[in-house]
Amino acid sequence: MSLGVAIVGCGLIGRKRAAALPDGRLVACADLVVERAEALARDAARAAGTEPGAGPTLHRPVAVPRWQDALTRPDVDLVIVATTNESLAEVTQAALDAGKHVLVEKPAARNVAEIEPLIAAARARGLRVRVGFNHRYHPALQKAREIVASGELGPLMFIRGRYGHGGRVGYEKEWRANPARSGGGELIDQGVHLIDLAAWFLGPLTSVEGFAATYFWDMPVDDNAFLTLRTAGGQCAFLHVSCSEWKNLFSLEIYGRAGKLDIFGLGGSYGVERITFYKMLPEMGPPETVSWEFPRGDQSWALEFADFVEDIRQGREPDPGLNEARAALDVVETVYRRSGYLS
Repeated sequence: MSLGVAIVGCGLIGRKRAAALPDGRLVACADLVVERAEALARDAARAAGTEPGAGPTLHRPVAVPRWQDALTRPDVDLVIVATTNESLAEVTQAALDAGKHVLVEKPAARNVAEIEPLIAAARARGLRVRVGFNHRYHPALQKAREIVASGELGPLMFIRGRYGHGGRVGYEKEWRANPARSGGGELIDQGVHLIDLAAWFLGPLTSVEGFAATYFWDMPVDDNAFLTLRTAGGQCAFLHVSCSEWKNLFSLEIYGRAGKLDIFGLGGSYGVERITFYKMLPEMGPPETVSWEFPRGDQSWALEFADFVEDIRQGREPDPGLNEARAALDVVETVYRRSGYLS
């Protein structure tokens, strides 16, 4: 199934999305900084061998001066929204109004109030919206899902997750530190990934406890958050996200009655991605231990896009989609409200 793609937002994430597309799919690029859109279109054409002088111009992507112009093109079937948070809902709504399917980056909106009209619009128009929780497509997490589904881990009991980075000089002046643009701090940034993963493994999270705090960075949003989330059946996810971690960290431990999965790293500065299965023996004591490492580059973006194409082809509801993003944002808002970041 060949779908023409427009990318709105041509920064780091937009470039990652473009690199993960099959050749010839990218039709148009748009960014408030038009030079960024032009550079991405040029680089994508070069990578696909369709730059000027290389042959046919049929699949040569173009930069458009206004993002609205990308959405109304007849050769665009799908829009990737990779803007900063304050524009995610606006661009997604406009794409849906134009009759396009959408892959929107997490958190999909700054709050629940922004995401609810998107859910209604997608349903009314019969369009598919996938939210970019690409961590689900990392190989260690895919392996964890496979082991859990096999029943080898036994009934799940609880999850412990940690995710964080150390910021950088001037971090408190970036857009993520401006609540009007970001909707919040570390919890809405990296925290929604952990919340989504906890719900993916445990199921709907019906009880929310925790707090967010600003410990280090001089900014009006949180730099740490601590959550205890529970399902209706009492399973628990204990999560900590931080942008005062200093050494980049991703760790997710999944505990079942028959063993434990220890997932560590995401590649790059987070360390080689690996998963270790500690399988409990009948006599207990030291467990049987098996590990897998995944030193190759990050394929999650390409796998996620391929799954979205199948969503569209089969007419199935994307998972994660807007409903999953809404559930994550509901957790975020609950914690922010209790911590004094929301009135």
